[in-house]
Amino acid sequence: MDDENKIAVIGDYDSIYGFASLGLSTFPVEGQEDAVRTLKNLASSGYGIIYITEELAALTEKQIEKYKEVMTPAIIQIPGVKGNTGDGIKAVRRSVEQAVGSDILFGE
Repeated sequence: MDDENKIAVIGDYDSIYGFASLGLSTFPVEGQEDAVRTLKNLASSGYGIIYITEELAALTEKQIEKYKEVMTPAIIQIPGVKGNTGDGIKAVRRSVEQAVGSDILFGE
């Protein structure tokens, strides 16, 4: 598999274990330090897409910001087992607004 095709999922075990059955690489982490270390390792290992639970994304916000200006990895927030905080949708909205100059997805 080409590096840009590698996909990882970071989060608490209960939120991400099902992604392994889809052929994605899963990385269960606990806490901020573990999440930051794992995110850095995955980004430097050539993963093209990294899904991260919204809860962990909130803990690693500064680290994620470092990857906003680069093409890969694309870091995408997903809800965890504790539910959807709405942060993932907000992040997609901000990215689209930045790319095209207006909110074409939600029309607000």
